[in-house]
Amino acid sequence: MTEVIVCTTCRPAGASREQRAAGDILFEAVQAAQAFAEAPDAQVRVRGMACLSSCSRACSVAFQAPGKYTYLFGDLQPDEETAAHVLACAAMHAAAADGNLLRNERPARLRSGILARLPPSLGAP
Repeated sequence: MTEVIVCTTCRPAGASREQRAAGDILFEAVQAAQAFAEAPDAQVRVRGMACLSSCSRACSVAFQAPGKYTYLFGDLQPDEETAAHVLACAAMHAAAADGNLLRNERPARLRSGILARLPPSLGAP
């Protein structure tokens, strides 16, 4: 199971605090895209989280699963196309034995903006 975590408090630099957070808009778009998918991927779960600490690179999304690489992306647009790319990348992460996401195979909107690639956890000692 790959978990997609969307930062719900992300705001691009200079964005007004009076307006809805761009990260919350992206989270809603990802949820809607998953709900309206012809065949939603049962191996992908989406959740929002207040602050992924990538504030200077808003909007941000993470992909994680036990025993797999964790990825954090930033500089994403809060729209339907990005939401579709996030879900496609999550499906790739779920299908990859180690969670590795090769740059040229990722959807276009996730080929750049990578903030971190963390190795799988070593597990309990």
